[in-house]
Amino acid sequence: MIKKTIATLLLFLPLSSLVFSNPDSPAVQKRGAGKVRLVQHDDGQWQMLLDGEPYFIKGVVYEPVKIGERLRASNAWMNYDFNGNGRPDTAYDAWVDANANNVRDEGEEAVGDFELLKNMGCNTIRVYHPVNIKKEVLRDLFGRYGIRVMMGNFLGAYTWGSGAAWEKGTDYTDPAQRQKMMEDVRKMVLEHKDEPYVLFWMLGNENEMMGSEENSTLNNTNARTHPQAYTEFVNEVAAMVHALDPDHPVGISNASMFMMKYYAKNTPEIDIVGMNAYMGPHGFGTMWRGIRMDFDRPVVVTEYGVDCYHQAKKCIDEDFQARYYRGCWRDIVKNGFGGGGAGNALGGFAYNWLDSWWFCGSPEEHDTEKGAWRGPANDTWMNDEWMAVCGQGDGTQSPFMRQLRKVYFMFQQEWLS
Repeated sequence: MIKKTIATLLLFLPLSSLVFSNPDSPAVQKRGAGKVRLVQHDDGQWQMLLDGEPYFIKGVVYEPVKIGERLRASNAWMNYDFNGNGRPDTAYDAWVDANANNVRDEGEEAVGDFELLKNMGCNTIRVYHPVNIKKEVLRDLFGRYGIRVMMGNFLGAYTWGSGAAWEKGTDYTDPAQRQKMMEDVRKMVLEHKDEPYVLFWMLGNENEMMGSEENSTLNNTNARTHPQAYTEFVNEVAAMVHALDPDHPVGISNASMFMMKYYAKNTPEIDIVGMNAYMGPHGFGTMWRGIRMDFDRPVVVTEYGVDCYHQAKKCIDEDFQARYYRGCWRDIVKNGFGGGGAGNALGGFAYNWLDSWWFCGSPEEHDTEKGAWRGPANDTWMNDEWMAVCGQGDGTQSPFMRQLRKVYFMFQQEWLS
């Protein structure tokens, strides 16, 4: 009876409260010796330490886009000032439509996304590429709200940084393109390495996802058909970053396991494996142990999530979305240090904060007719326009209005308990 009672209590405890490993166990591998360090203990488990204290990423992809616009450059929101008060609208002037009537009623005061993120328990956001950055905004994000940044560089994905033509895509065997990408990363590191908001650097974004030599690429790179050249280049870039900035680790973002064997052979300078992973409501399956076997580095889930729109039933299903996100988050915790799993998870980034109407069709319409791709959603279609923690209602109050979905309160419970 006592065993049954204990088992029942454990079942309902937040996973973050369960500890199965000794943080004082000897370290067998240390990556970095500065402000942010990665430590692997003698039981194989990894931890991220920030100023000597454990740090687990409770992250959100933050890339809000005003309805009617398309995302043409990362971080455009930092330049939104439609009310003319001299500060980014989404960060400081967003308000919650509590009764979902698409009208700003009395008492629905401006609170801002930064405050909403803090109140949800978020401690890190993802920046994909270092353009349109206003340092004072990110300094305030950290200084007042305690939220840090995983600072990224596409490293040639979508041809960003390489100077390649869109039709041909980034070529990692081209010395001129490699040099342009090196300089783009160098500029990023030198501009931000001493800023308190930086947690670590993340290179790329699914750069290996493509068709074939005959087919056009998804992310406009030849990384998959030239994995040796690509991973050798990744190592060269990571080595440069380490030389410029010994205080922050370097990761590489992927959407598959394809590159792991090449990373193991060619990229000793990479500290973290990033994975954009959409694998269903129960988490990430064998991904953790697969990475541990192929390329023993700690793992950050750089994107995960699901939409809340059911195309077949033509309705919104917030319950499924919340269950899906919760299952993913709990699997991340389980596979983090002391969670009883693989022990290599450092946290993850929910994708994403605010519905983006620009993904499918017209950016002025919230698509309900076609999903972007087949996946483990409630109707087998992942509709990228409905994947966020917050909705924008009927769009008339964009970019200010927020309709908080059930997933917001789920994260609040998981992250703050």
